[in-house]
Amino acid sequence: MILSDLTGAGILITYYLVFTALLPTILKVKLGVRMELVRKIQHIVYSLSIFLLLELFSTWYIAIAAAFALVILGYPVLMLIEKTAWYRKTFVDRTQKGGELRKQLIYVQLSFALLIAIFWGLFGVDWRYVIAVAIMAWGLGDAAAALVGKAFGRRRFIHALIDKGKTYEGTIAMAVFAALGIFFTLFAYWGQSWYVSLLIAVLVAPLCGVIELFSKRGIDTLTVPISAALTIMPLIYFFYWLGW
Repeated sequence: MILSDLTGAGILITYYLVFTALLPTILKVKLGVRMELVRKIQHIVYSLSIFLLLELFSTWYIAIAAAFALVILGYPVLMLIEKTAWYRKTFVDRTQKGGELRKQLIYVQLSFALLIAIFWGLFGVDWRYVIAVAIMAWGLGDAAAALVGKAFGRRRFIHALIDKGKTYEGTIAMAVFAALGIFFTLFAYWGQSWYVSLLIAVLVAPLCGVIELFSKRGIDTLTVPISAALTIMPLIYFFYWLGW
């Protein structure tokens, strides 16, 4: 078991190094892919890592430890290099003084840890698929919201509780792609029936869109998956009760 967990940790760290550091660097520096697209590819890659956390580790607390291992390893490194010209050239950080990647690193891993603690540690291993469903709702939905909103957004929200720049088109894209993430993860990863998967997707995805809309300064990394998971679980209980 210890050897298996150590192997899992090695695979996870390698995944992060290759797909959240090396790949975005190649896309930005070598291929000239625009910054927002690189950010959202990185965003989706982060969300996909939840499957490694759920499948590679023997217990929920080891999975949480693995999630925070990235913070322990990556945070100080980012802090040291983010003031350099090489960092600005290589990495995608929209803030002038740096720190966006460090903040998102903490948000993502904290989101993973909270969901794992609740839906694996508290409710048991049979409910851990809810974690993947919620993370994919956020991962695909938020990426689509940003890309569609910037490319096609014409009608902007004007409200004190909403970040400037968010659009109706982006929020619609968020809901649509969150629904796709929920549906395919429930259907393919958990093996739920297509009609229950579809119903849950249709019911939960609009909530994800609203939560993302009112989540400011990147906090949707926490608010969207947690609210999605807390909504999905009672719906599943309800459909069980109906005998579906």
